[in-house]
Amino acid sequence: MDDKIARLKYLDNSFEIIENGTHVICAVSGKKIDLKNLNYWNVELQEPYFSYLEADKKREKL
Repeated sequence: MDDKIARLKYLDNSFEIIENGTHVICAVSGKKIDLKNLNYWNVELQEPYFSYLEADKKREKL
């Protein structure tokens, strides 16, 4: 598969692939996140985060 951004629907404990791809982009840092390493996201905002650090920064902003 080519290096392509995936489109996902973020659920409470998983995500659903809407459009196939290899990665997503962190909503805070802009870092590339391989789908196999995606562990942090916000269901309400439908945003992925590279790590708990980015997720915490976003939480603090809200």
